[in-house]
Amino acid sequence: MKKPVLLIVNDDGYNAPGIKELYDAVKDIGEVYVVAPATEQSGKALGFTFTHPLEVLPAEGFETPAWKVSGTPADCVKIALSVLNITPDLILSGINHGSNAGRNAYYSGTVGGVIEGALRGIPGIAFSFEHMCNQSFHDMKMFIPPIIEHTLQHTLPTHTFFNVTFPHHPHSEIKGVRIATQGMSYVLENPSKDETGKYMLGGKWSHFDEHEESDISLLRQGFITMAPISMKTWTDHETFSRHKELITGLDLGVAQTEAP
Repeated sequence: MKKPVLLIVNDDGYNAPGIKELYDAVKDIGEVYVVAPATEQSGKALGFTFTHPLEVLPAEGFETPAWKVSGTPADCVKIALSVLNITPDLILSGINHGSNAGRNAYYSGTVGGVIEGALRGIPGIAFSFEHMCNQSFHDMKMFIPPIIEHTLQHTLPTHTFFNVTFPHHPHSEIKGVRIATQGMSYVLENPSKDETGKYMLGGKWSHFDEHEESDISLLRQGFITMAPISMKTWTDHETFSRHKELITGLDLGVAQTEAP
């Protein structure tokens, strides 16, 4: 059986411990390529570069074809697909230094990398570790191959990816893995002013009431969480239905025609 083609990206940069552990966990699973940012790109979400050229250079530290890109995680996926002509069966992003559970996923460059793939119909998995420290990355990587094998064997719907978060628990206290909904809590800014008058936004955890099956709730209990996220539509269908007639009849001061 032909091995799957795996594309690895991240947002912490090609030299980050997390991406090295992810690569080490999957290098025997398939045909692996690494295309990662040359520098730290955390918080860049789905941002991409169009105001200046991107530099694409070979990246050392991997036993597989690898490149570093002077841009965002989304840039890395665009370069991989359109310039390097890589055709992945699965895009893997991470392991992120910090949690992408809850609404942190909106800000995450790690998640942005797999969103770029999902928009093109390529499934993906974004991996993050709940704590910013990286001492436990090595312990977590044993859980990665089964998650990847599951995703390859059970096809995700088009434009869907898994957001996987590892809890900040000792290896011996991991209770298993659970499918999860994406939670509500996230890191809110906590600004501080330095001596030059500039601001650091900082961060503090903003708590919300969470559903028992949310990634936030399950992580607290010691479960690895897999939240399926769909990029198929952003439409709020309840609001669409409720406002359809109201907006059609909105008086704009001009004659309105029926939509086709």
